[in-house]
Amino acid sequence: MAIDPEKINVILATDCGSTTTKAILIQKINGEYRQTHRGEAPTTVEAPFEDVTMGVLNSVTEVGELAGRRLIDENGKIIRPATATEGCDIYISTSSAGGGLQMMVAGVVRKMTAESAERAALGAGSIVMDVICANDNRLPHEQIERIRQLRPDMILLSGGIDGGTKSHVVELAQVIAAANPRPRLGSDYKLPVIYAGNKDAREHIEEELAHKTELFVVDNLRPVLERENLAPAREKIHDLFMEHVMAQAPGYSKLMAMTDAPIMPTPAAVGDILQEIARQQGINAVAVDIGGATTDVFSVFDGEFNRTVSANLGMSYSISNVFAEAGLDNVMRWVPFDMDEVELRNSVKNKMIRPTTIPQDMESLIFEQAIAKEALRLAFIQHKSFATRLKGVQQQRTIGDTFDQSSSGETLVNMLKLDLLVASGGVLSHAPRMSQTALMLIDAFAPEGFTRLAKDSIFMMPHLGVTAQVHPKAATEVFEKDCLIYLGTVVAPTGAPKAGKETGSFEITFADGRVEKGALMAGEIKFFPLGAGETAKMTFSPARGLDVGGGKGAAVTREVHGGTVGLFLDGRGRPLELPTAVADRVRSLTAGMTTLDVYPASALTR
Repeated sequence: MAIDPEKINVILATDCGSTTTKAILIQKINGEYRQTHRGEAPTTVEAPFEDVTMGVLNSVTEVGELAGRRLIDENGKIIRPATATEGCDIYISTSSAGGGLQMMVAGVVRKMTAESAERAALGAGSIVMDVICANDNRLPHEQIERIRQLRPDMILLSGGIDGGTKSHVVELAQVIAAANPRPRLGSDYKLPVIYAGNKDAREHIEEELAHKTELFVVDNLRPVLERENLAPAREKIHDLFMEHVMAQAPGYSKLMAMTDAPIMPTPAAVGDILQEIARQQGINAVAVDIGGATTDVFSVFDGEFNRTVSANLGMSYSISNVFAEAGLDNVMRWVPFDMDEVELRNSVKNKMIRPTTIPQDMESLIFEQAIAKEALRLAFIQHKSFATRLKGVQQQRTIGDTFDQSSSGETLVNMLKLDLLVASGGVLSHAPRMSQTALMLIDAFAPEGFTRLAKDSIFMMPHLGVTAQVHPKAATEVFEKDCLIYLGTVVAPTGAPKAGKETGSFEITFADGRVEKGALMAGEIKFFPLGAGETAKMTFSPARGLDVGGGKGAAVTREVHGGTVGLFLDGRGRPLELPTAVADRVRSLTAGMTTLDVYPASALTR
């Protein structure tokens, strides 16, 4: 039964992660929604418990104790509706326990329909285990073996525009049928397969797959080359996640009966709240969540949402991959002193086999944050190469487009247009100093122009994403007031400044009337205190050939927002290049870290 949003005063939300189940309580206080209490407990989806609701009830009990509010009755049920002293009005949940939603996608051409299918699956919050396509250079028996080996939760099959050729997508269906795939969870039901391809091939697809799989047909996700239609496929993935995948996981049928709205995959909820905020505020935003094994990047540019999962970039289980992919030199360029290479490699291996360890001294912390910068940088490169305009589209050009460099396949990520960069994940959220989080974001993402930095205080975005489905007002109010901790704003001209020359001049007028003027030299980082909730008016006039968003050499005036760290001016140029000479690089790093008070001075001098 639908609940009148105006009558909702207490919202209980949980996120069932792989290791921890986190609960938050949102209450209406003096007419506005605030997150008031949080609790957590180990997730109980694995043996010996094998019932996810045990961890949920434990985390909810902790929230109830902290809030002084009874939330669970003597029968182990969540009390509803809320009264003055007990219960809640609605209870909702997200989940990534048991490995989350794991999918395979298949499409005819890798860079076209297969990539659209991958975008649909990632946007729905899944982990894409593999992409099968007609031109992936694998023989059919290799593709069949791969499907049998991976045992996904479901498969999304696409291919061909409506009215186009049918043979290739039918061949893909034959490969899936020959694999006769078994689902990862539950042995007594058929694997769900979603067909979102050429509508003229539906009859043939049903002939191939209907008797071996649970086949669902939705609208073509690429009905014409020039347009994607991802919503029907994403909605069907969400439905099947609930009906088939979650229903097979231990205890989830009980959890589904407890919630007042469908359970969402955790990454889908994060994507939803980011899109909601970007839409409401009319901004472009990027959010990153760096975990032990994977790094998720979400972006919304001009209303286009994209998500990528870098499966081999993380800070514990995958830390060796980061080290291998980035290379020792790239990691060490962020460390302002020499370290023994053998010790470094040993510490990386130790972290991999003991993933819960945290740095015990300042040297280890600086090294871990250097690895994090490379993991984030590599994940963002992958994201930019995936978040592109549709590939394979022929554009009609006129004489007026002669000098327009845009083309199909061009990335949507324009850093000069980025308004907000949000960080979450242990190494970012739990950094001892906020300035360390800010510097990791600046060095890894190299924001350009004017960009506001923030971090998710307690990884609350999943809870708020699912809350937005039932109460958007509560979700956005809590997001603004309690979820994000704003770190400040970074202003960085793009282009290659000349050594020893100015990158531009600036004038900052603070709220108290104080004015700061000066020049930002090449390679220099300047810092000005500007507290949370404070703003200032700033004009930056870039040098010839450099740009802060108004065009090369054009001055830009903007209101800049403060935060727990403040206002940064970064004159190192973009793309971000550090000095190649070791002495110059160390001097540059030390100066920047000292200016921002990132580490104690004693840690930088060895």
